[in-house]
Amino acid sequence: MRIGEIAAFVGVTPRAVRHYHHLGLLPEPVRRANGYRDYTVRDAVLLARIRRLTELGLGLDEVRDVLADDAGRDLVEVLEELDADLGRQEALIHERRARLAVLLGQARDGSLTAEGPVSPRLAELFGDMARASARLPGPEPAIAAKDRELLALLDTVAPDAEQERLMGAMRRMTEAPGAMERAYAVYEQLDALVDADRADARVEEAARALAALLPDEVAEQLGGRAPEHAFMDAFLADFSPAQAAVVTRALRLVVERGR
Repeated sequence: MRIGEIAAFVGVTPRAVRHYHHLGLLPEPVRRANGYRDYTVRDAVLLARIRRLTELGLGLDEVRDVLADDAGRDLVEVLEELDADLGRQEALIHERRARLAVLLGQARDGSLTAEGPVSPRLAELFGDMARASARLPGPEPAIAAKDRELLALLDTVAPDAEQERLMGAMRRMTEAPGAMERAYAVYEQLDALVDADRADARVEEAARALAALLPDEVAEQLGGRAPEHAFMDAFLADFSPAQAAVVTRALRLVVERGR
């Protein structure tokens, strides 16, 4: 095969093939008497592997390391590894399409929130929040939106097991009679403290109301320790001093409750 033929066969450009030659990722093939490169099936397998590895997100330096580990292996082994790469990519695409189908359904029925896309479990909770907010006489408290942002962040970065525990705790908390109404009452208390002093008597009142809402799993997760953590510092920095005092005090009350 000539360079245009192997490039078209594998699905890359001739320029990419030349670039891989320049970087030493793809060895230069033998040349015919007329000077044209003569690529073999093994060259095509290697080029396809380079393409697949870059599509998986590896940088070219990382691809070089992987290919070095492949040196000396039989063609069958390389083909099997390439097939495994394709299988992983296929599974990833299937998973992404399944998540996209859920998001499309949420978007079509109007339940996809501004914080989305989120997991189906969190989307269900956000739907409950939206219904509770719609029953309020005035606009939704600003703190409610901050709460959703934090939950959406945890939904993205927390391990699956941690997400499962968090969502289970949230569902048990919100399914209690009147729980969502109490949560929005606390949101309103927090909103009212946006310009207040940390020494305001309402801080303790709001902290106890918030602590009463938080499930025991929060105490278990904190492990009896005070909530002093770089992430918590960054989270509280987005609140006013009085609001931050409410959250800190509430978490301390939860820790004390769990001892």
